[in-house]
Amino acid sequence: MRWLLRIVVCAYVFLLVLWPVSLVVAHTFENGLASLQETLADPEVQNALLLTAQVAGIAVVINLVFGVTTSILLVRYEFPGKRALSAMIDVPLSVSPVVVGLALVLVYNGQDGWLGRAAESAGYYVIYDTPGMIMATCFVALPLVIREVVPVLTEVGDDQEQAARSLGANGPQTFWRITLPSIKWAVVYGVVLSLARSLGEYGAVRVVSGNITGETQTATLVVQEKYLDFAQDTAYATSFLLATASVLCIVVVSLLRPKESST
Repeated sequence: MRWLLRIVVCAYVFLLVLWPVSLVVAHTFENGLASLQETLADPEVQNALLLTAQVAGIAVVINLVFGVTTSILLVRYEFPGKRALSAMIDVPLSVSPVVVGLALVLVYNGQDGWLGRAAESAGYYVIYDTPGMIMATCFVALPLVIREVVPVLTEVGDDQEQAARSLGANGPQTFWRITLPSIKWAVVYGVVLSLARSLGEYGAVRVVSGNITGETQTATLVVQEKYLDFAQDTAYATSFLLATASVLCIVVVSLLRPKESST
């Protein structure tokens, strides 16, 4: 039974993940490095990759700050509505990204949005611009940092934090010297997962970006456009770049993380 379970699990992962990804890699290098070199030299792809890195980087920083803050709030404090807040954090995992994008359009659209008209009258454009894309990316990656940090905070407890406060440490000192070192690897994993999710986001960004070539077109949107325009080589190469960036982040973190000593 043990070997049967192993075979079933390996077959499942192979058919769902390894085989499709390996086909992308195979098609990317079907003609050697030519497709990859042409893709990297394409101005549309260059702009899309740069915009993707910008949007993903800002979204990760925002989710890092609010993710750690929310985790501490959920674990260290009791307040009315705590369970409701914890449940709401998982909403991005259950709601379609397309629905998220549509909801942002309804709120921040300059024509009839609740807040968009006031924002555009003040000279700030959200929808069909970079801020809307950042908001959509933040939404879909919101739970990843929190769900990595909360279990570690719960396991660590607050004994050391209370001892630090009893010795005269203030809040920031306690956080930087006690709390953060104890959760650093959970934070790192949450950031890596958030980055990988942000790099590959399509649905919500597709709705709020407008998909304007050279302006609001991310790498995932380039993949779709090139594939539909029968430029499959560019689509495969761009997909390979996105997948490689995400996988490298996870591999590097796994290699750098110190091994747990067995006791």
